[in-house]
Amino acid sequence: MAGTDALKEIVIRKKERIALAKQALPEEMLKTKLQGLPPTRPFLEAINKAREISLIAEIKKQSPSQGLICQDFNPAEIAKIYQEAGVQAISVLTEEDFFGGSLNYINEVKSAASLPVLRKDFILEPYQVYESRFYGADAILLIADLLTREALMELMGLADSLGLDYLVEVHDEKELKKVLNLKVPPLIGINNRDLHTLEVDFKTTEKLFLLIPKDKVVVVESGIKSYQDVLFLKILGVKAILVGEVIMRALDKRRKIEELMGW
Repeated sequence: MAGTDALKEIVIRKKERIALAKQALPEEMLKTKLQGLPPTRPFLEAINKAREISLIAEIKKQSPSQGLICQDFNPAEIAKIYQEAGVQAISVLTEEDFFGGSLNYINEVKSAASLPVLRKDFILEPYQVYESRFYGADAILLIADLLTREALMELMGLADSLGLDYLVEVHDEKELKKVLNLKVPPLIGINNRDLHTLEVDFKTTEKLFLLIPKDKVVVVESGIKSYQDVLFLKILGVKAILVGEVIMRALDKRRKIEELMGW
């Protein structure tokens, strides 16, 4: 996807996917299916530990920047390893076309582990929030770059009403300002990856973290590769990190997690 705007391409495809999903299961029908679902697992609570840095370990098969990441891909098996390694939460990539994800992976993961699960996807409208709840997510990712202030407010309000936590992700000062003006999200993600170019720059965290009020729980995403990186973020005061690639590539995932976190 070099030379193209990756995010634009993903969004075009995502809109097509949403239209198809609505045809297969209209929104009104989807809402009725939410009755009687088991309660969500507390995501924010799981990753917000005093004097500790929490790990949200990601399950993803491939990515637009790296291609195929994990050959032997079994979400339930990976979830078991994550739980045994002591991670605080699991992120599941559900975007189908560029990341090889599926909504069905969420329940496979939840059946195998008792940890809360974040649905990582490109959420553009309320239908996907209902869908996230129906498919078993405990929290959803909302990307500030993709959503207007009004859309963010609407989706956060809907998530609240369904018992879902939400991680609101920013990549620059403009997006951060938009999110902080909402005053609502306790959970803010700083993504070191520019979703348009797919380039990673760790300086994004250094720049943005200092601008975030201390009462917010900050999760740092992308580019975290070593114990030194984790230590730096811990000293900075970051509450949690979201790591996918470096763990997914490892043949011994448990050992890689222990090495990364210093556990």
